Amino acid sequence: MKKIVFAVLFVSSIMSAQDMDVVKGDFGFLKDQKEINVEFDYSKMTLLKEKLTEGQYVANRTKELNDKTKGTGDTWKKKWDSSKELIWNPKFLELINIVLVKENKEVSFQEGLVNAKYTLIVETVWIYPGWDAAIMKQPAKVSTVLRFVETSKKSNVLLEISSDSAPGDQWGNNFSNESRIGEGFAKTGKSVAKMLLKKAYK
Repeated sequence: MKKIVFAVLFVSSIMSAQDMDVVKGDFGFLKDQKEINVEFDYSKMTLLKEKLTEGQYVANRTKELNDKTKGTGDTWKKKWDSSKELIWNPKFLELINIVLVKENKEVSFQEGLVNAKYTLIVETVWIYPGWDAAIMKQPAKVSTVLRFVETSKKSNVLLEISSDSAPGDQWGNNFSNESRIGEGFAKTGKSVAKMLLKKAYK
């Protein structure tokens, strides 16, 4: 029985594995930078296996919840609309900075650093919210493209990294789709920081 449980957990970990690759560019320009501006772009985001637009997903989910219990869909929509600013963006920034600080790297990734020479644009490409039914659950997945550009000329991409299916999960139960997705952004931030430690801030 223990072997079966271990095998299931092992397969699940493989299925939830994140794939992060350098698409183009190098890390040399980051070496002496103390501040990196960060912007988040959700304009081309799709959701679920069907790759619905955000508008389609929100409309479907709102109707589904309202059909079950009047008003719950509208309440959920308010939570969803605020999740980017209150959960997803902060989770990414928190983890990328925590990992770098732990290694005594004097660099800060924050929004609104308009005077920083370089900007990291975090473009969200695809999200799978996952689910939690107490006994069984499926982690969220977050796919992004991370572009380091010149702040004064954002068409000049110095480094592009693709992050595919970063898993969003927590110990115990998490019944909030928005919170699970936030953990996917946290995982993305953590993985980017680890890559920077190896490639840029040795």
